[in-house]
Amino acid sequence: MSRRCMNALALGLLLAMPALGFAAAEPNTQVPVGSHHYAATTVPDRIVASPSVDPSQGFAVAWRTDDSVRAPLLEIALAGDSPAIEGIRQVRAKTQVLQTENGVSHHHRAEVDGLKPDTLYVYRVQGNGSWSAWNQLRTLGKAGEPLTLLYFGDTQNKNLSHVSRVVRAAQKTAPEARMSLFAGDLVSGGDGADDSEWGEWFAATSWLAQETLVAPAIGNHEYFEEFEDTPQERRVLGKHWPVTFALPGNGAAAAASSTYWFDVQDVRVAVLDGTSALDLGTAQAQAQWLDKVLANNPHPWTIVLLHQPFYSPREGRENAALRDVLLPVVRRHNVDLVLQGHDHTYGRRGEGEAATPQYVVTVAGPKQYRLSDEARRTMDPVAEDTQLFQVLKIDPQHLRYEARTVTGRLYDAFELRRDAAGTKQRVERREDRIAPRDCPRAQTAKGRADRCWE
Repeated sequence: MSRRCMNALALGLLLAMPALGFAAAEPNTQVPVGSHHYAATTVPDRIVASPSVDPSQGFAVAWRTDDSVRAPLLEIALAGDSPAIEGIRQVRAKTQVLQTENGVSHHHRAEVDGLKPDTLYVYRVQGNGSWSAWNQLRTLGKAGEPLTLLYFGDTQNKNLSHVSRVVRAAQKTAPEARMSLFAGDLVSGGDGADDSEWGEWFAATSWLAQETLVAPAIGNHEYFEEFEDTPQERRVLGKHWPVTFALPGNGAAAAASSTYWFDVQDVRVAVLDGTSALDLGTAQAQAQWLDKVLANNPHPWTIVLLHQPFYSPREGRENAALRDVLLPVVRRHNVDLVLQGHDHTYGRRGEGEAATPQYVVTVAGPKQYRLSDEARRTMDPVAEDTQLFQVLKIDPQHLRYEARTVTGRLYDAFELRRDAAGTKQRVERREDRIAPRDCPRAQTAKGRADRCWE
């Protein structure tokens, strides 16, 4: 059954049984069946800024309009206190076409360079006879200056109704954050019925996507299965991914549109494509690329971002190709943090007594799985039934990590400390953490529940 039919069925059940509404599944989007609420128009939307290789000096912006707009402009200037914006610079965008269930849309990309570090700019993007709002965005600082990042696990489901409050809570907790990392599966995706899901992801992220830089990893739900359940079945990159974000384009040749790296003050961030590595045979090519990226790292800290975990906290999931091929590179280069999603639980583990790497799996969306017994033995802390966001605060000597629930309560925290010789020590912060959280739906009529919430 298609995702559109499933949403229609769920909505019908909810409307037909008001007295039993609590028992019916909530639709994945708030868009009524048959509605084209998120169709492109002459007015720019889906505006998202992403880092260049050096985001202290530039960034790139992607946005969408209807097909009446081709090669529009981005305008940028220094931010000031007057509504009279002066010294405007124009940048011409490149345009790509996308056909979805909401019709034809044009997706635009403009790259801005030559900017000053730690400087507040305003920018806007053009439609047909219209412009977006002026957005304020501060470039990243120079090495040695304090940095705050946000990190989100899978958003994927019910972005507008459930994920939006996670994003708002993160922004309220860390209003100084300059960048957000997303660990893939931003939407659920599927059979040509995912454009409205992308519309709700942008509605949920709102100003976060426009006024901070967004660096996403690709998840398996950004792919789809072609010729499903036949001998010709294969994994194919979804049409939205290449046009939705304006990413650096410096990745592994075998996964050029879904891997990349950039430097942000004292951190090198490398983004991998776990789906391509596992299903399309690019693990070795990505490992060779990652080895080169990390070998040339001049910075004290390293973060690797990918969707599928090296160590899965969910029962029955093994990502052997990642561990066998890519994990040795991570270890060889002493990566500090490996940020992951996919398993819709929370779990953190390290390498024995070593300070690094620290491997984190987390989830921002409402779809919640169950932990495996192995995860409970090898990870600390762990959580089920919990929407979370993460705050990273970094300077040359410290990397401070916090995982907080959607209501802002501290769930996990530690600090990596680096001395003058480059030796690193991990200090756990256990005070103020709330008690471990487990799924309340421990059993079903058929035995132990596989998922806590759909």
